[in-house]
Amino acid sequence: MSQPASALSRRNFLAQASCFGAFHHLAARVPLLNLSSKLADDPRISAAPIIDKGFASVRKIGDGLYATTSDTTKGYVTVCNGGFLVGKDSALLLEGFASAAGASFQMEALRTVSQVPVKAALDTHYHYDHSLGNAFYGAQHVELWGHAAVPRRMNEAYVPMQSHDVDTVLAPQETHLREAKNDVEKARAQRDLEAMTGIYNAVNAAVLAFPNRPIPPEKLPLTVDLGGLSLIIESHPGHSGTDLLVRVPSQNVVYTGDLLFNGMYPVCFDEGATVSGWRDTLKKFATMDKDTLFVPGHGQLCGQETVATFRALFDDISEQAEKMHKAGVPAKEAAERYVVPDKYKSIYVFSWGLTIAPTITKLYAEWGVK
Repeated sequence: MSQPASALSRRNFLAQASCFGAFHHLAARVPLLNLSSKLADDPRISAAPIIDKGFASVRKIGDGLYATTSDTTKGYVTVCNGGFLVGKDSALLLEGFASAAGASFQMEALRTVSQVPVKAALDTHYHYDHSLGNAFYGAQHVELWGHAAVPRRMNEAYVPMQSHDVDTVLAPQETHLREAKNDVEKARAQRDLEAMTGIYNAVNAAVLAFPNRPIPPEKLPLTVDLGGLSLIIESHPGHSGTDLLVRVPSQNVVYTGDLLFNGMYPVCFDEGATVSGWRDTLKKFATMDKDTLFVPGHGQLCGQETVATFRALFDDISEQAEKMHKAGVPAKEAAERYVVPDKYKSIYVFSWGLTIAPTITKLYAEWGVK
């Protein structure tokens, strides 16, 4: 793991949050849903958070289990969800978040409930909103775990972004915006530009730090004992090609990383993303116990009803795309012609160019192979 400079103090971590203001207006379109009525009565979930900073809160969700849930309408410090698991001997932190301030917040939350040593911090995958705060863990001498491909993917994605000016990085989105043929395309291109601007700003505000204990997929699943609390780290295909989840079978709790979203369309832009693989992973989620509690990568804590909805989103994209594929419509045009059904209008599309378009492009590629 690269070591952060001495300037990365706790105060500076918190100050970093202001670096993400340029993207806040886009993130603020995603209100955090309330807990469903079923989960509100779930005895595993505490009635109130143990800490709430607005941009994120931490809630107890089981014996030694805690979920960090982000609310980007109130700040862009953590962005993704995470959490921590606490046994008698040690604790495991989940996610580096979008900033060192986010990782610092989660460590502070852990210390309000336990003083046990931190065994490690785990990135569920390499994407910026789950890994840019890793430098904080390095400063605390916390071992950092992740999929074996995470260091390489972070290096390929973010080191060049820190080496180029903003105009170079955003050139493709600027070109797409200029060439938009109508108001709908223009609005989507503008959203894509805003998304990439936010990612660029976040990456350039960060000191990159890579996992110093990369976990080879062939070593998974991996059982970890924290002292009276056992968890299983698993690798599943879908979102990034580096996706790990943490499962606590004894309590029917799964920290999914971005293999599950609540209230958002799937984000499939990554070269490591696979639509068929992701759908297979969701099928596995659906076979889990009906009372399984999921901590999704984004959105509120959820149960099997959210898994069903997320699978239905993939089904709808696939059904619309397949009709166009059979009619000979090119993939790019099919992506432009996809229509969000009325029943899914409330589900957020983060960026057309990072969600709908690449999902359809990957579906076309899969059908082409067949």
